[in-house]
Amino acid sequence: MTIKFNPKRLSLARKRRRKTGKALASEAALSAVTVSRLENGDNEPDEATVARLAKALEYPVAFFFGDDPEELDETTVSFRSLSKMSAMEREASKSAGALGLQLSGWIEQMFSLPDADLTDLSYETDPEIAAKALRSEWSLGEQPIPNMLGLLEVHGVRVFSLAENTASVDAFSFWWNERPFVFLNNFKTAEHSVYDSAHELAHLVMHRHAGPQPSRSAEREANQFASAFLMPKNDVLSRMPRFITVDTIIKAKARWRVSAMALAYRLHSLGLLTEWQYKSACIELGRRGYRTGEPNGIERETSAVWKKVLSMLWNERMTKNEIAASLSLPMDELENLIWGLAGPVLQTERNESKSRLRLV
Repeated sequence: MTIKFNPKRLSLARKRRRKTGKALASEAALSAVTVSRLENGDNEPDEATVARLAKALEYPVAFFFGDDPEELDETTVSFRSLSKMSAMEREASKSAGALGLQLSGWIEQMFSLPDADLTDLSYETDPEIAAKALRSEWSLGEQPIPNMLGLLEVHGVRVFSLAENTASVDAFSFWWNERPFVFLNNFKTAEHSVYDSAHELAHLVMHRHAGPQPSRSAEREANQFASAFLMPKNDVLSRMPRFITVDTIIKAKARWRVSAMALAYRLHSLGLLTEWQYKSACIELGRRGYRTGEPNGIERETSAVWKKVLSMLWNERMTKNEIAASLSLPMDELENLIWGLAGPVLQTERNESKSRLRLV
């Protein structure tokens, strides 16, 4: 049977590369009308045309002849920093999500990953109570979370990297076929990524059935949940002194692995800082560089799942280049999906992975 050109894959690759139809046409030495008709499925391209498109987009020719890619419904995707995103950034991020689903499906054909274990808290209107309920469900008590990324993975969340070097896209999450997905922008600080992980967890447990959401209220609830989940009220109250300075905040933030600004926000919400003290602390933290970065920050969290998957595939003599080829993806897109997640894959980790992650 002849495998036909898939116009949806052309559209996905173009959006992923952040190109307009006109720009792609120019780079592929085609007319804009031709590209438009190809994306709409009105024309069937010849081999030379496909080769031009593949070269301009830097995608393998085989990519354009696969099955229909999964299409993410924007009303079910919770975008962090939604209001700041351009239409092109949103489409590029959604396209990354579609590629992540393709990679996830490929991985799950070979590996048995943890099932989703996220309590439905969509009935709960108080983020503080929701955070406390989930901590109780997961038997976390009031202690700080040593590895937020690992916690998500243990409870069945599929985590991918969003390699978008932009300040407008922090993270996004969604449910797909009863599996929760989180995409994290790893160009942010490690503390920022920890907070984003908790923020997206809030969307997954509190807003799963909400449909199209008022972004401001949903984002506010997710921020409150993340703050309460990462910095439990009783633990913060018992650890912080009566008199709190900026130096106190900078020193204490390491306990909860959050940014100085996030801790200041939590202290204010718990009544430990007055409005004036909170604003003054934020100004001073900004002056010291804590608004745009995190001086002397924590080490970035890495994915236990991706370490083990890549280790086991390496043991089977399968490289990342071969994984990309199996998916008909360009190597850079595969790297984008796991960038910063796996960390160094050491020989000891390869040996340990055999007993903790099961091949199907």
